[in-house]
Amino acid sequence: MNDFLFKDEGYQLIGAALEVYNEQGHHLSEDIYQASLEAELQRRKIPYDPQFRLDVYYKGFKLKPYFIPDLFVFDEIIVELKAVKQLIPEHESQLLNYLAITGKKVGYLINFGHKGTLEWKRLVL
Repeated sequence: MNDFLFKDEGYQLIGAALEVYNEQGHHLSEDIYQASLEAELQRRKIPYDPQFRLDVYYKGFKLKPYFIPDLFVFDEIIVELKAVKQLIPEHESQLLNYLAITGKKVGYLINFGHKGTLEWKRLVL
C-alpha cells in the first residue's frame, strides 16, 4: 500500500523533471538542473522548498552534522537531484538517510545526467 503514497504528486514531479530534461538535455551541472526544476515547479504551481536544512538528533541532543536535501515537494516528498552518467547505490543510501531522519515516507532520486532519458527512482520507507 505504501508504494502508492503520493502517487499523483509523484506524477506531477516527474512530469516537471521530464520537461526540464527535454529542454536542457543531459550535459549541464546539477545546480543548473536544480534551478531549472525549481522554475518548472513554480510555473506549474507545485509547492516546493529548496535545500531545507535537516538537523540530526541523538537522544534529544542536536548533533553538529546535518543534511540538506535538494528539494521538499508537496511538503511530503524529498527530492535528491543528480547530474551523473548513472545512479549508484550510494545515491539511494543518501536519499534513504534523508527519509529516515525526517520520518517522511517517499523520496525521488532524479538524475539529469543520464544520456537518452531521464533516470529516476522512487524510494518508499
